[in-house]
Amino acid sequence: MPPLAARCGQAIAGAGASAAARRQLLRGPVVSRQRATNVVAMAAAPATTVKLQAVKLTPEAFAPFGQVVGPSDDGKMFDQEDAQLSLSNGTPRFYIMRLPKRGLRFHRITYHQQCTQCLGGLNPPGRWFMAVAAPSGSVAAFPRPDDLTVFEVPHGVFIKMHAGTWHAGPLFFESDEMDFYNLELSDTNVVDHNTHDYMRDSNMELEVLPVA
Repeated sequence: MPPLAARCGQAIAGAGASAAARRQLLRGPVVSRQRATNVVAMAAAPATTVKLQAVKLTPEAFAPFGQVVGPSDDGKMFDQEDAQLSLSNGTPRFYIMRLPKRGLRFHRITYHQQCTQCLGGLNPPGRWFMAVAAPSGSVAAFPRPDDLTVFEVPHGVFIKMHAGTWHAGPLFFESDEMDFYNLELSDTNVVDHNTHDYMRDSNMELEVLPVA
């Protein structure tokens, strides 16, 4: 058996360890409560709204993000003015997508890395809007508001977005619902939906201002 002094030293050390453990246990709930308080405060604070002025769609302005494709005469040979598609990573899916009116505010933005995407409106003369940003290759490198451009897409053309182009939309406000033809892959929205949520991370939403 250790000498009495040694046994007393062990007891004191054990008591000290227990006290430290007790202090850690007491601190834990305080930290958790503080984090919960911060989350509640952020949720209760009014969201910041950043306004984005829409611009008219032109092939030149849209070139960093994709292509604008309009009508061509029957019999015209394929060339660089046609949609340059990348759909080899799965089964292409071409369908009519019906969307309800959600207005011109958004707080999520997405990109698809595995394919290009084509969108066009089917409801004349309904105008619609698409917010886009150049590909960054990473959800962590999400676009800031200054990186975004919003285009008003007229009836009679469709847009093809490059693989990886960030986008939010279609957005519209003048119809209760709109139909869009959509060309992507069959599992794009299951396995290739890479999204940043401005509201969750920054308590921010974005609002499109239509072209006057």
